Amino acid sequence: MITRRRLGRILTVCAALTGLVLTSAASAGAQPVTHTPASQAVGFGPNVTVFDPSTPVSQIQAVLDATNAQQVSNEMGTQRYAYYFKPGVYGTADQPLQIKVGYYTEIAGLGASPEDVVINGKVEVYNRCLTADNCLALVNFWRTVSNLTVNVNAKGQDGCHASANIWAVSQAVSLRRVKVTGGNLSLMDYCSAGPQYASGGFIADSQLPDTVNGSQQQWLTRNSQVKSWSNGVWNQVFSGVEGAPSEAGFPDPPYTTVDKTPVSREKPYLFVDGHGQYAVRVPAVQRNSSGVSWASSRGRTIPLSDFYVAKPGDAVAKINNQLAKGKNLLLTPGVYDIPRSIEIKRPGTVVLGQGHATLTAVNGSTPLRVSDVPGVVIAGVTVDAGLKKSKVLVQIGRPGQDAWGRNSDPTTLSDLYFRVGGPHVGKTGTALEVNADDVLIDHTWVWRADHGVEGFSGDTERWNTNTGTTGVIINGDRVTATGLFVEHFQRYNTVWNGNNGTTILYQNELPYDPPAQKDWMNGKVEGYAGYKVGDQVRNHHLYGAGVYVFNQNNPSIHTENGFEVPNRPGVKLHHIMTVNLSAGVIDHVVNGVGPAADTTKIGVPVYLPDYPVS
Repeated sequence: MITRRRLGRILTVCAALTGLVLTSAASAGAQPVTHTPASQAVGFGPNVTVFDPSTPVSQIQAVLDATNAQQVSNEMGTQRYAYYFKPGVYGTADQPLQIKVGYYTEIAGLGASPEDVVINGKVEVYNRCLTADNCLALVNFWRTVSNLTVNVNAKGQDGCHASANIWAVSQAVSLRRVKVTGGNLSLMDYCSAGPQYASGGFIADSQLPDTVNGSQQQWLTRNSQVKSWSNGVWNQVFSGVEGAPSEAGFPDPPYTTVDKTPVSREKPYLFVDGHGQYAVRVPAVQRNSSGVSWASSRGRTIPLSDFYVAKPGDAVAKINNQLAKGKNLLLTPGVYDIPRSIEIKRPGTVVLGQGHATLTAVNGSTPLRVSDVPGVVIAGVTVDAGLKKSKVLVQIGRPGQDAWGRNSDPTTLSDLYFRVGGPHVGKTGTALEVNADDVLIDHTWVWRADHGVEGFSGDTERWNTNTGTTGVIINGDRVTATGLFVEHFQRYNTVWNGNNGTTILYQNELPYDPPAQKDWMNGKVEGYAGYKVGDQVRNHHLYGAGVYVFNQNNPSIHTENGFEVPNRPGVKLHHIMTVNLSAGVIDHVVNGVGPAADTTKIGVPVYLPDYPVS
């Protein structure tokens, strides 16, 4: 088992590794995987495959193995895939189906319940070995598994990998509506060469067996059931989880437990109804909830005929015309160049991406704008900044737009990911701007890239070429974020100006690449806090949050505070921390309170149980 102190002693290696230039399979000449024609009948295109129980296990295994071979190192590639399983059982005791999930791959059941699709075998992610003796999960991003049961069967695997279903992932990965039986779940791949680090992660609406956190630096489990949970590194958060460990004794272990999730809505999912027709189920909003939602009948079902099924290359004008006619939007797998905004104006519109469908800003566009209307759901979409600077990448409600007032059907953003750089140079002022009230953000990673095909964080020029000012700006009131991951932006990473906001798990790394202290100044203050609550805010709650520093370009750089908030009774921070990853200094945890996270305590967090300090 990896302890916090042992992890800290060797974290310098880990932080340096995240700065490597990683070669994508696309640049190495990867060719699209040939798919079976099963998907064509429903018009999802060549990158979606639908299996049914009559398909031989050997055939399914061969298709998925071929995709994983292509995608296992395809971090910055353009290939995108979704694989769906119709209700039934796949794999047997003697011939299990053992799935490895690579980059930009979605694996999902098509049942009304996760118990309708059973995989006798495994659904796994292993460490990525950058060299033979350098294996880790720190860059295992962008993949999705949902709506199925895994009955663990390790037949044929080596003794170590046979010990659990291994899910060694980092940011921008979700495990939703999944039941795991017949074996343990490990969030760490302890079977390869070291150092085996991981930086996840997110699970929701799932039934989990005995679960090993292992080397995961931080993790959010929301509205689930867990038999047991062992160990932790820096920041493990549970919200609405039946069987969650107690937070007593924080920070040893480093658990934060919220008994009831204040606001939640499970991600929409594609399924096959009793007549064999495709439809999308949109679960209802829950308040003060815990446990899984599977038995609930609350929500709405939208037939696939009410969606415009988009393909890469479709004109935005055509997409907007279909939305104006009342259609919802299904984005099939691929990369979409977006020269003008996709406009969501109708209340209740659903935008659902398959296989990490990606919208890339062209000519400084804002790829996605949502009017200040209730009930919109955006799920499973990645948004990339383009070569020309965008003012904002996704905007929810326009500044100054009349609000609908308090509503019981919040606009919801689920598994919405952002990249500024990585596959190419990117430029934006703000990634996500929320101006509307009553918005729910349920798992997002907002990333100014610290590595990619265009260079890496050790390049001083990256500060001037791969530019992102602010990650997230929240101007609306009563906004809730469950799983807010924001990294490397050049001023404040997150600015929260709205009242009565709540964040449950926040993870931030400050930018690696300021060339000098003069480039990292907020007026006369050294640096920008990783999480800023506006001076005018009267009420705000933050549970389980960490700000990390690794000033790779110039280790002498200081940041005065990890968090910056107004000193008001209604602004409360619970279980917050800063940590040094071997370069730079955060002088205080929040508002001048708390000792420095400096290089005398590499990898050892500076914790503050509560602020204001009681």
